[in-house]
Amino acid sequence: MTGTELAASSLLPLAEEEARFWLLVEQAWAQLGPEPAALRRALLQRDPGSDGDDDLYAIDAWLDPFLAALREICAGLTGPELVALDRVVERKLYDIDRADIHEVTDGSDDGFLYARGFIVAMGREFYEAVQANPAMAVLDADCEGLCYLFAHLHEKRFGVWPETGSGITRESVSNPAGWPTV
Repeated sequence: MTGTELAASSLLPLAEEEARFWLLVEQAWAQLGPEPAALRRALLQRDPGSDGDDDLYAIDAWLDPFLAALREICAGLTGPELVALDRVVERKLYDIDRADIHEVTDGSDDGFLYARGFIVAMGREFYEAVQANPAMAVLDADCEGLCYLFAHLHEKRFGVWPETGSGITRESVSNPAGWPTV
């Protein structure tokens, strides 16, 4: 099977799975109150390419509580639901696996994966802003915990690592469209 045939036969997240994922992300952030909401808004509204360090360091303190809230919200989900959410995260990380975003975030392969995890963790608006304008990304941002959160929940609850069926990987420099010169 060629790469094109494999991509065509890959399982993509459904629109309702993506919508549910973003809803869960927003529910987890909402549980934390107005301070992280204001920090996320400031990160989104800052000048692209500006330092943004103050907002980054301030929001960084909220990442563990955010991940804990997201885990709690998803604790009772079924195996297929967790696989679907993992597939969404995998696709979101893959779609922003791009050289132009890496130029802003920097980092090793793992560091760039965790930086993309941060972009996804900040929610749909920030994700779409970075996707449209990579200068919106932040240097040294990191949210490793989101990259495999649903896979870990699935493994803990059902004893097996989930198979997303997507035919892609979330690892850095794996999206050929994002790295045309590699």
